[in-house]
Amino acid sequence: MMSVFDFKKRKTENNKISMVTCYDAVSAKMLDRTSVDCLLVGDSLAMVIHGHSSTLGATPEMMVLHTEAVARGSKNKYIVGDMPFLSYRKGVVPALECAGALMKAGAHAVKLEGVWGHEEVVSQLVGSGIPVMGHIGLTPQSIHALGGFKVQGRERDAAEDLVQQALKLEELGCFSIVMECVPSTLAERITQSLKIPTIGIGAGAAVDGQVLVLHDLLGFNLEFSPKFLKKYMQGAAQVEEAVNRFDQETKSGAFPTAKESYA
Repeated sequence: MMSVFDFKKRKTENNKISMVTCYDAVSAKMLDRTSVDCLLVGDSLAMVIHGHSSTLGATPEMMVLHTEAVARGSKNKYIVGDMPFLSYRKGVVPALECAGALMKAGAHAVKLEGVWGHEEVVSQLVGSGIPVMGHIGLTPQSIHALGGFKVQGRERDAAEDLVQQALKLEELGCFSIVMECVPSTLAERITQSLKIPTIGIGAGAAVDGQVLVLHDLLGFNLEFSPKFLKKYMQGAAQVEEAVNRFDQETKSGAFPTAKESYA
């Protein structure tokens, strides 16, 4: 299993980091058998699992519950738990309580979005022995302030702000940074400016690693096909086919056979 020190080592040695989201014990057990490096218990679970229209529906209690499930299923992966909406904007004490609960639930690190306005929180988390992963660019918790799911940093001032955010997160002690929906040239510039690794989602190939939502890369979400997503299987179609076969065999009497029955 990776440790927090392996992230910087990977960047130094030019070895990419792979990360996927994970929300439950069954998925964690399957992913534990793969070569992927990290599991992210992302607040995207509010959308993927609970059906919300954004990540704002995620709560600390929800994140802890799912982190516990993932930690029970995975014994060999580095687990990062997301700090949900406003959990780190209420002050240092509430942020420490939320982060502490995620760590006690089985996370090895926490991830939070942005930096301006909660610099002290990041510093206090790091100083308290909690590894922190930053997140800049398209930050879904700020979706209403950003005006929707849009690529960030295309304008000069916005690009410079993202550079400064990344540098500040590194200065505060973050061990890595996720960059979401950022032009590839800007992502490359930021990556080269940092000593800590960058993990991209819609940020091109010049970053130090990649992260995708598990359900998206498996093709379970038919309505979601952004430019940055590559679907590695057509999961929804395969599930549909399997369930239809069960339905047909049940109705025809072909299932169960003696093999699936007790003597």
